[in-house]
Amino acid sequence: MQNGGWYQAETECLVELEDNMKIEIIQSLTNDFEAHAQTTVDGVEFWLARELQYLLGYEEWRNFVNVITKAKISCETSKHKVSDHFVDVNKTIKMPRGAEKEVPDIMLTRYAAYLIAQNGDPKKEQVAFAQTYFAVQTRKLEILTKRIEESERLSAR
Repeated sequence: MQNGGWYQAETECLVELEDNMKIEIIQSLTNDFEAHAQTTVDGVEFWLARELQYLLGYEEWRNFVNVITKAKISCETSKHKVSDHFVDVNKTIKMPRGAEKEVPDIMLTRYAAYLIAQNGDPKKEQVAFAQTYFAVQTRKLEILTKRIEESERLSAR
């Protein structure tokens, strides 16, 4: 019995540690995602696709472009203007020996980043996190909107 009690205590400790690690991973991924957000001079929040690529666990641009293509199709199918959410830009990167090279990149709105996450490989931990992150953020906004509407309705009485 004592060994059984020890085993249970150790198992509970490991489960707690695992849960804490998950929380740390979630906080880290959230912070990384938000830290890469940029803002245009007009105040529009955006991410660069080449940075989002790594945040979502894609090592090769060509693989990530396939996900972006699917996201653009989703955008178009939902009657949103693709060019409002996916803006082609160039980015200068450093090369060996101090040289520089321009590579294509894409400015992505939060909506575009959401569509990319939804079309990404859910087997990648980062993609699965991003899918959950956007679902939670969407739900928070829905709740907040509902509370504001209820408050306005009560104030109007």
